[in-house]
Amino acid sequence: MTRYFDSPGEANTDEAIELAVGRAAERGIEHIVIASSTGKTGVKCAEAAAKKGIKTIVVTYHYGFSKKGEWTIQNKYLEKLRQMEVPIISASHALSGVERSMTKKLGGPSRVEVIAEALRGLFGQGMKVCVEITLMAADAGAIPCGSGKEVIAIGGSAKGSDTAVMFEPSHSNSFFDLSVREIIAMPRSR
Repeated sequence: MTRYFDSPGEANTDEAIELAVGRAAERGIEHIVIASSTGKTGVKCAEAAAKKGIKTIVVTYHYGFSKKGEWTIQNKYLEKLRQMEVPIISASHALSGVERSMTKKLGGPSRVEVIAEALRGLFGQGMKVCVEITLMAADAGAIPCGSGKEVIAIGGSAKGSDTAVMFEPSHSNSFFDLSVREIIAMPRSR
């Protein structure tokens, strides 16, 4: 059963992680992919998932996303994630990347940005993030693709997490093979 939060945001983080980890354990899912800009939410998820024997993959912004040459992961969380042997995927967004640069310079949206905006507009920012980080983790080889195995992705609207989705994952170059299996949690409003 899907959990609908009244509004998006960080206040939903603990419950979203709890629901995602619980559902992963019920279905025998081995991987949870979570978006985490500073590493704080990634550590929360990794700690909860490890108790159930589930592997966490943290997906974060590429270097220079906020400030040239800098990473958004904070050292205190980075050290904890490394101690827990949690993979950290740091890459350009699958649903913008170089396309965003072209839009800024030349104007007009790209097809990839239209997909991102459609997901954001129809389901909220958290859903767009879940789709995107699943593609990014698949492209990095951190989750199984083409095996029929499912994964759970957890994303949010700004800070923290408010959306959890079960997918049969796919790589970016086969985007339309990505399959939503269940929406575990999401906010009712944007």
